[in-house]
Amino acid sequence: MTPPSLGQLFRVFLVMGMSSFGGGLSGWIHREIVERRRWLTNERFLSGIAMGQVLPGPNSTNLALYVGLQLRGGLGATVCALGILAPPFLLIVLMGALYVQFPIIRNAHFVFSGMAAAGVGMTLVTTVKVAETLRGWAPYVIALIAFAAIGIAHLPLLPVAAVLIPISIFLAYQREKASD
Repeated sequence: MTPPSLGQLFRVFLVMGMSSFGGGLSGWIHREIVERRRWLTNERFLSGIAMGQVLPGPNSTNLALYVGLQLRGGLGATVCALGILAPPFLLIVLMGALYVQFPIIRNAHFVFSGMAAAGVGMTLVTTVKVAETLRGWAPYVIALIAFAAIGIAHLPLLPVAAVLIPISIFLAYQREKASD
């Protein structure tokens, strides 16, 4: 398959950047890049999700950079990042200006609460889709441990990740080695 043009990448990420933000973007990127356009395999996409989780910055921006880098190199990464970041940046600047000019807009937090709920829903859908592709027991155990450590015990993310990432890599390596 020939990689998409820089223009195609920019348009796809521009539309996503104009239409969504927050947690829901990862799900939308998956649908557009893996399911609809088939530019990346599910495995390569999951690698991008994992990388986006451990790198600093917003996951969706990290994922856009990863997709662009995989498909068109450094220039592709730049184009995807600009496409996904420009619309929300401009929207935030516009909303800030309106907020200052028109005090009645101060009740807009109700709109953002609804948008946040939609973002959580998209994240859950992506999680279910990803879980359907997992093989073996190890990914589920690692996910359960991470949830318990961070969500229930309220341990800090970095130490939990520092312990679980090497274990995950080792288990994945062992699984791949055994399947060869």
